[in-house]
Amino acid sequence: MKKQIRLNAFDMNCVGHIQHGLWTHPRDRSTAYNTIEYWQHLARTAERGLFDGIFLADIVGVYDVYKGSPAPSLENAVQVPVNDPLLVVPVMAAVTKHIGFGVTANLTYETPYLFARRMSTLDHLTGGRVGWNIVTGYLDSAARSMGFKAQREHDDRYDVADEFMEVMYKLWEGSWDGNAVVRDRERRFYARPDRVHRVQHAGRHYNVDAIHLSEPSPQRTPVLY
Repeated sequence: MKKQIRLNAFDMNCVGHIQHGLWTHPRDRSTAYNTIEYWQHLARTAERGLFDGIFLADIVGVYDVYKGSPAPSLENAVQVPVNDPLLVVPVMAAVTKHIGFGVTANLTYETPYLFARRMSTLDHLTGGRVGWNIVTGYLDSAARSMGFKAQREHDDRYDVADEFMEVMYKLWEGSWDGNAVVRDRERRFYARPDRVHRVQHAGRHYNVDAIHLSEPSPQRTPVLY
């Protein structure tokens, strides 16, 4: 039995991810991370090299413990400045056909209802080539930026994450039937209301009473890391 190796490029929507200082090399182009051309070049190169996917790391907050300040991180571009990783996925999908995209998103500071739509949108735009790396964060600086004194304890964060995912599954899988969208031009009938269901969730951390905003995407639920 032959074994397969899946090759993924690993990057982050910033100047320096884990290769701190490499941006100063004369041949390095990572300072162009905030351009469309940078990401499309990466995607084309990965696909030409027969890679399976591109994985995007992310972080909310900044490293500010060393020397009691974010100054060292800023001076050396250590994961700051950092842009939203989700927004470069359609940019890369537009110039590729086979590359998958794993994108990191911290659910601690998201709401399930809106994030479910964001991921469904990416799944539509990529033709079902998107995955979500689920994280809950680990920096107190992120919590402070969102109005909290410190982040929740580890187990508490993952209790919240469990319920977050429960809501996400309900929205992705339970709101729209597979045959809800009919696109009947003659009868001016796009979707069957009787096949679109309201998600009702009353939990400890989240309360939702609404239909999912997006029609079913190719995967419905994206690949989950």
